[in-house]
Amino acid sequence: MVNAAVVGYGAAGRYYHSYLISLASGIDLYAIATRDPDRRQQAAEHHSDAQIYENIDQVVSDDKVDLVVLATPHNVHAELAIKAMEAGKHVVTDKIMCLNALEAEKMIVSSEQNNVLLSIFHNRRWDWDYLTVKKVIDDGLLGNPYLYQVAIMQYDRPRGWGWRGSKVQSGGILFDWPAHLVDQALQLIDSSVRTVFCDIYYTDQWNIDIGNYANLIITYQNDVRYQIEISNLAKSPKPRWYVQGNLGGLIKFGLDPQDSAMKAGNIDAAEQTPENFANVITIANGNEEQIDIEPVRGSWKSYYQNIADVLNHGVELVVTPAQILEVMRVYDAAMKSSETGEVVRLP
Repeated sequence: MVNAAVVGYGAAGRYYHSYLISLASGIDLYAIATRDPDRRQQAAEHHSDAQIYENIDQVVSDDKVDLVVLATPHNVHAELAIKAMEAGKHVVTDKIMCLNALEAEKMIVSSEQNNVLLSIFHNRRWDWDYLTVKKVIDDGLLGNPYLYQVAIMQYDRPRGWGWRGSKVQSGGILFDWPAHLVDQALQLIDSSVRTVFCDIYYTDQWNIDIGNYANLIITYQNDVRYQIEISNLAKSPKPRWYVQGNLGGLIKFGLDPQDSAMKAGNIDAAEQTPENFANVITIANGNEEQIDIEPVRGSWKSYYQNIADVLNHGVELVVTPAQILEVMRVYDAAMKSSETGEVVRLP
């Protein structure tokens, strides 16, 4: 049995990590740490069997802790991960892995030197929409896709508010939701990244400094274009997915239903409404067809089940730090592009 300690009990620590760890076999939610006394009380009420700590130092000094899960502000992921790994603990960080590729490289070195697991919480590799798009492409319904446009356009303060509205702590608007979207982009396209362009728009609407809209365009060596848009200042919706190929196109609205089901206490109750099914127009079979595609049902529970199985049975790690290092290299290019206004070419 792997004893896991979650550090941080805001939205990520409470609704995602603590909940999903509790559903995996071979792993136990052994401890929760948070500096906030009110959240310590909440954690004790929600998880009466867990040890409750004030800080990560208490966590890493506990010999019974095997795995440290960081649900903390992004700017301390690297520092705290390295501290835990140097204490011999396995580590999972919430996304985003860290703030830049240099930090990521230092984390990977620490993992290797201390012979411990390091992974990043990319639960959205099991999103229904992502898996459905992947299947449509694998089935050849779009032919050769050349254009991907994905968007999360909302009109609201950043999720969780607090530190997520601080660029120093969060990294900016591109470092929250889009961390998943960039990871998906690198998983979907079987080609290396050629160029990155990023534009970030700022207003004083929410009295924050992270930005209100970001447009990230990735081009690949195989000439595929992948556009990612994120906004907290958009009243009108855009498709979650818009994918075009030489034999067909796909459009899909709506977010993954696991999120709301999980926060309601039962992730297995998730259902996708038919109006949010992916719609495909294809001529792959010789005649034009319009098809509503039922979702491929992934499960966010798979992430921590994989972590448990790696540590208990030596299976292959699904979300590896080497994969996410490539994500961070795209982020470095995106930040440089947003500052200079120029397209950045990756080596």
